[in-house]
Amino acid sequence: MLTHDSFTQTVNILADSLQAFSPEAVLVAGIITILLARMIFGGRLHAGAVALGFTAVALGLAWVQWTSDHTIFSSALLNRTFTGMVAYDGLTVFMRLLLLGFTGLVILLSVFTGLPEREDSSDFFALLLGATVGMMLMSSANHLLMVYIAVEMASLPSYALAGFLKDRRQSSEASLKYVVYGGAASGVMLYGISLLVGRFGTGYLPDVAVSYVSAMQSAAVAGLDPALILGGLFILVGLAFKLSAVPFHFWCPDVFEGAAAEVAGFLSVASKGAAIALVGRLTLVLVGALPGTSDGSLEDWKLAAGFLGPALAFLAAITATFGNLAAYGQTNLKRLLAYSTIAHAGYMMMALATLTREGLDAALFYLIVYLFMNLGAFAVVAFIRNATGSEDLAD
Repeated sequence: MLTHDSFTQTVNILADSLQAFSPEAVLVAGIITILLARMIFGGRLHAGAVALGFTAVALGLAWVQWTSDHTIFSSALLNRTFTGMVAYDGLTVFMRLLLLGFTGLVILLSVFTGLPEREDSSDFFALLLGATVGMMLMSSANHLLMVYIAVEMASLPSYALAGFLKDRRQSSEASLKYVVYGGAASGVMLYGISLLVGRFGTGYLPDVAVSYVSAMQSAAVAGLDPALILGGLFILVGLAFKLSAVPFHFWCPDVFEGAAAEVAGFLSVASKGAAIALVGRLTLVLVGALPGTSDGSLEDWKLAAGFLGPALAFLAAITATFGNLAAYGQTNLKRLLAYSTIAHAGYMMMALATLTREGLDAALFYLIVYLFMNLGAFAVVAFIRNATGSEDLAD
């Protein structure tokens, strides 16, 4: 029976969770407002100003959290929201600032380049904000099921954005390839999650980490557990797809070439940034490098790190090398920048391969510079496209 005290405690927890979740809630309200305005005004209202306004409000709330709520820096993963499904910590708020600031710049760029016409602007900006919400959740996911939900929330609007140029065959082809490859990678990742949850009896990341360390101890004596190997490998496949890491990069050049330059710029930074944050959180939790996961001994955590570090390092090395070499033969600017995006994913994974908080900090700092560099590069492509009607180097 629910007592008055337990009810009050539940209400307080929900209120704290909603407060911590306020930037995402503002974006959701923005999506609803844009769709309602579309129903009321039809195609007469350009939704760019509405989307920019709600993004600015969400960015302001995230900034207030960053500057005034010092509990987010005290202990990652100990400040939990929604019963631990998402984490409210410094990484979460930093990624909110990065993603919201970048989304605002993408909205401004889209308005200046005239990508969505007035009658299509509601659809475009609702999808853009929806993808941003999913990417923000990716950076804060604290449960394996929330990892999957957040990845899907970020992916589904991205599929539609890639094919937003409805009068271009290449755009439709890009969207179709993105859906097919993304669906396959998502299914593989979900199967891996089911293996780990079934093996450990929980999907809550700190508990999974403790069970993972215990499994590593057992593996050192009795041999590796196939369910553990396949589960981790399949989850890595899904995350490598989001990062466009080699050998799961093949969708990236085709999608970037077919999508509008503004959309390709958004995917190159926001999607990669959210994936880097998610991989960073998963790996650091699994090796006990974040507070709240220190139940094992130091040697136990080193044993777990001995498997993850070399795998990430190898993946980072081949991704950076292949991305740079493959870029030499490209004649389309967006394909060229796509391979640049692949190479940069490898650079950021190198920092994560250290399996330390300092490495994650370095990758996040890298993201700040990468944001302005890539936004500028794709903005130049968009303006050249408007001036010449072409995105080829020869033109």
